[in-house]
Amino acid sequence: MTGRYRWWIGTLLFASTVINYLDRQTLSVLGPYLKTEFRWSNETFALIIISFRLSYTVMQAVSGRLLDRFGTRDGLTLSVLWYSAAAMLTSLAGGLRSFCAFRFLLGVGEAGNWPGATKAVAEWFPRRERAWAVALFDSGSSFGAAIAVVLVPFLYRYGGGWRPVFLLTGALGFVWVLAWRWSYHPPELHPRIDPAELRMILADRELESAGETPAQGTVPTRALLRLPQTWGAIASRGLTDPVWFMITDWFAIYLVAKGYNLEETAFGFWVPFLAADMGNFFGGGASSFLIGRGWGVGQTRRTLIVAGSLGVLALVPAAFASSFAVLVSCFAIATFSYALMSTMALALPADLFESRAVASVAGLSGAAAGAGTLVSTYLIGVVADRFSFTPILVVASLVPLAAAALVVSLVRNGPASGRGLVKAI
Repeated sequence: MTGRYRWWIGTLLFASTVINYLDRQTLSVLGPYLKTEFRWSNETFALIIISFRLSYTVMQAVSGRLLDRFGTRDGLTLSVLWYSAAAMLTSLAGGLRSFCAFRFLLGVGEAGNWPGATKAVAEWFPRRERAWAVALFDSGSSFGAAIAVVLVPFLYRYGGGWRPVFLLTGALGFVWVLAWRWSYHPPELHPRIDPAELRMILADRELESAGETPAQGTVPTRALLRLPQTWGAIASRGLTDPVWFMITDWFAIYLVAKGYNLEETAFGFWVPFLAADMGNFFGGGASSFLIGRGWGVGQTRRTLIVAGSLGVLALVPAAFASSFAVLVSCFAIATFSYALMSTMALALPADLFESRAVASVAGLSGAAAGAGTLVSTYLIGVVADRFSFTPILVVASLVPLAAAALVVSLVRNGPASGRGLVKAI
């Protein structure tokens, strides 16, 4: 039996994602309190979210290139140090402009988490385990959001207001960096990896690259954008992540708008985020099961993405539900289904491309997700103020269907597959 050090790496990636989302969700959970204190409308609050999304979108592509150039260990270290400092600095905010500035800085650092984690998975995990590894680290987003729902109001009430909340949650990243620097090296250079585990990882790499032409150096972005597989990976996140961010950024405000008290409905507030965790692991398990039964990697990813897109349609009845239990149940089905899609989408760059291009493609996908979220966030603020959240939920339920259609048509073996940069799936 081989060692399992790779799962410790996966656990650290999970912890990084939890902290990343906790820092991000602190503002969203505090949103109702901050809106009251500063007398912000939904449209004004959207400007703060957009400040974060703007830098996050640009830096997704930039951080992917930097990670491919400088490596996973140093890249993620810098990312976490940056956003942890930015989160703590938010405690100094005194109004709309300073909140926007600090959230902009937060987005610069947080953008590196997903390209970095995807690259680490490609380096440490064999193909049959990658979906599980992606499910593990990606589940940190919903787990972090769920923790924020309980932890942030508690710290707000008993910690002396909203400023200490940003300080306390932001400090967690500095602790994580210490564990990361001690633990992470590429498998072939790691001083503590079990020899049998290293042989297994390297053997899978050789099998995966069989028949491919070796190449060195980063790949120009224009070369990646000429490939349909790149656009399939971009669509898989660019048209699905905005739905998730709509829920994480606006769910607390949506519940208050529906007349619910956050503290009285805290348990129900957890449910969609816990459902997303279950969707992550269901996606990883179902993917590994189907591949083990002889399904191709591409066929498996496409099938589960289509299934997830159908489940997000549960947002339609959620828009018209009058019962809290029904509303939360519909959101839970939608977030479970989104997480199923997300696990597959996050695995695509490692499935489709050599390691030297994985973070770059993941960064392009994240940039597309950020751009879509940037636009949708502004529209949500406008529509929620002038109409209601109902049309927002209906449209959000339909967009993932377009993502699934593009993935089915683009994520396939083509002339470039198995000939160097693009892997055959």
